[in-house]
Amino acid sequence: MEKREATMSSWNPERKQSLVGWDSHLSRILFLLLLFVVSAQGVTPNPEACLVSSSVNGSSISCQPPAQIPKSLPADTIFLAVEFFNLTQLPADFLQGVPNLQELHLSSNQLENLSPKFLLPVPQLTVLDLTHNSLTRLPPGLFRVSAALCTLVLKENQLKFLEASWLHGLKALQHLDLSENQLQSLPPGLLENFTNMLTLDLSNNQLQTLPPDLLRGPLNLERLRLEGNRLQVLGERLLAPQPKLRYLFLNDNRLASVAAGAFRDLQKLDMLDLSNNLLTTVPTGLWTSLGKAARNLKDGFDISSNPWICDQNLADLYRWLVANEDKMFFRNHTRCAGPEALKGQMLLAVAESH
Repeated sequence: MEKREATMSSWNPERKQSLVGWDSHLSRILFLLLLFVVSAQGVTPNPEACLVSSSVNGSSISCQPPAQIPKSLPADTIFLAVEFFNLTQLPADFLQGVPNLQELHLSSNQLENLSPKFLLPVPQLTVLDLTHNSLTRLPPGLFRVSAALCTLVLKENQLKFLEASWLHGLKALQHLDLSENQLQSLPPGLLENFTNMLTLDLSNNQLQTLPPDLLRGPLNLERLRLEGNRLQVLGERLLAPQPKLRYLFLNDNRLASVAAGAFRDLQKLDMLDLSNNLLTTVPTGLWTSLGKAARNLKDGFDISSNPWICDQNLADLYRWLVANEDKMFFRNHTRCAGPEALKGQMLLAVAESH
């Protein structure tokens, strides 16, 4: 179990990475590899020039300080990174002349707004990374020609609210990262047209509730990250139907209540994290659909750091824990908060004694 718990540490909020995050790291790795190749060939890079590489598919350009941002770009540019410049704005025609652009990385600037016309010249764009900027809103119409966009990263901005109209035009969106903003609520119908969505990251915001219809559109969702919010209740129908959901992170919220049918349709769930909430008990039948199929919860579950009251009301949980103990993480941190006679005892040990 020690090895399992070591594996589980990679799923903690500080270390968990979404698919989109890995894409961003991969871009940095490629940048460094190209720099290494240039140095190995005895060419001294110009510190004021962006790194440019060419292939049969087109040109890739990576700009970081102290390089100067180019005033014009090669017409065959397919990849563009302009990062760490602390830019507060970009010209509306910044992308004019690069109609084949597929990836745009603008992370670690201080962008406060974008022109509604900003993406009009790049209808083939598939990845837009705006991580760590100062955006408080998006202009309606920004994505009106962005039918090819698959990945949108708005992580670490200053979004306090969203309007569904901001995302209109995103017909192919698969990965949406809104983590580490200041979102307090979400509008109804926000994702109703996103039938291709695979990953949704809303972690580390200030969400207290979620609209009941939030997931009625993205029925192919595989990864849902809701950790680090202020959610108090997990309702009956929020996750239904989600037949393909594999990873569900609800840790580090204020959950005190989970409806009996909350997990009813999650037949392919590989990982469930409910740790660090306010759960004292759970309803009978909550676990009925979990842990039965051969692959169900194959990557484990975590219910640690909750104030469990270990009385007869947990009988259903006791039976389920004993049947699935090999998938349980952090059992040493999953303890009873009451009654007094059992306070501090491991929940699994109490379950095995019943």
